[in-house]
Amino acid sequence: MSFFSEKEIIQLCIEKLAQIYGSSAKSFSSHAIGGGCINHAVRISCPAGDFFLKWNATAPTDMFLKEDAGLNEMYLANSSFLIIPKVIWSKEVDDLPGLLLLEYLQPAINTSGFDERLGRGIAQLHCKKATAFGFYHPNYCGTTLQDNTWTNDWPEFFAQRRIWNIVQQISSSRVMSVEDQKIYEKLVVRMPELLSHQTVPSLIHGDLWSGNYMYTAKGPALIDPACYYADREMELGMMQLFGGFSVQVWDAYQQEFPLQKGWKERIRLYQLYHDLNHYLLFGGSYGWQAMQIAKEYL
Repeated sequence: MSFFSEKEIIQLCIEKLAQIYGSSAKSFSSHAIGGGCINHAVRISCPAGDFFLKWNATAPTDMFLKEDAGLNEMYLANSSFLIIPKVIWSKEVDDLPGLLLLEYLQPAINTSGFDERLGRGIAQLHCKKATAFGFYHPNYCGTTLQDNTWTNDWPEFFAQRRIWNIVQQISSSRVMSVEDQKIYEKLVVRMPELLSHQTVPSLIHGDLWSGNYMYTAKGPALIDPACYYADREMELGMMQLFGGFSVQVWDAYQQEFPLQKGWKERIRLYQLYHDLNHYLLFGGSYGWQAMQIAKEYL
């Protein structure tokens, strides 16, 4: 891949915006803002409005194309409470890093009632259904490739496409003992028993922690998705893993789309995938945390 400087990437996007909105490139300005854990980001301003650009020269080049597709799928859920940012341009070419250009979402000044709107919006997202579990193509949670092959059976999908798949990725890139692998093998075999409740394929954000929603001037917004169709309780596990969602969010969700009996007992099992993913991405104590969860369910 040819090296493109930050200045060149920004200029390329300014030229694209100038072409779309009929503005002079000289009328644009930009400055760096937070891009999350792994990405570079800038805010681009012009007479036509403000835009958010992010890119990552070390991530898979199609990562932002997959994010574009996830944002579009969430938009199609047609929630009356959620804002999904509009994609202006996503790009993957041989000599450029993956990049994503979005509308800029102005932070809210007054967030009164937003917790309830967020809870109801997430519930409405989960009301969007499919005929099987999975998604139209592989995508990424962070930079981890997710196998979204359509599967009719949820325990099989969670066991094979999520837990066993990521255990194999960890085994090839980090340390995992034979003994630990055997524990995960036993857990995978038990999955039909552990997840015997009735499930339907619901659209989930897929990586919904406090850093992936924001309160904007237009309302609560979801960003940085890793979408697929799953048991909706999978989403709740990630929401609880690091906190950041108020009692009002949870109450509003329950009012909009009540959960099945026993969901709290399954939450830790669903958190296992995200602990394993964090161990794959960052190392540290996440591997130990994941193993404690696995042992709880054996």
